[in-house]
Amino acid sequence: MGALRLRLALPSDRPHLRAALVELHEAERRLHDSRLPGEETADAYLGWMLAEASRGGAVFVAEADGVFAAFAAGWIVEENLIEETPDSNRFGYVSDVCVLPPFRGRGVAALLLEALEARLSLSGVKRIRLSALAANLAARAAYERSGYVAYEVVYEKTVRGADDRIHASAAPSAAERGGG
Repeated sequence: MGALRLRLALPSDRPHLRAALVELHEAERRLHDSRLPGEETADAYLGWMLAEASRGGAVFVAEADGVFAAFAAGWIVEENLIEETPDSNRFGYVSDVCVLPPFRGRGVAALLLEALEARLSLSGVKRIRLSALAANLAARAAYERSGYVAYEVVYEKTVRGADDRIHASAAPSAAERGGG
């Protein structure tokens, strides 16, 4: 990889950001069945992400020899959780980090995170948060190498729907079938 350059995203980056979001959403889709196809989500997600970043955040782009290589987006989040300290209720949030496959494993994500951290800290936040799918081991490792630690862990369980429960309860048990 040649010279890497970080800069704030420009309106002309929109097609590259969209393509990167398709890549990111498809990668996440391979990791978890809750994700929709990237082509279906990219336009709406890109609009939302850019709107959020325009309010106290930023989208950084990484270019290698003038070629779009990666992006990261983040902004300030303010919550009002009763059990949290004031510095925990107002934090920087990194919504997305996407490094295109030819540029992975070269520290690009770390450089983008550093740029976002510097930008968001100008707003006085003391904490920066991000999340990753549990199955995205590469992203989790990159974040941990950049100093991020687990803050909260979200568990998920797929439950049977009401129709499944009705059919299961109507089926005879093994003892009722004479099996035991």
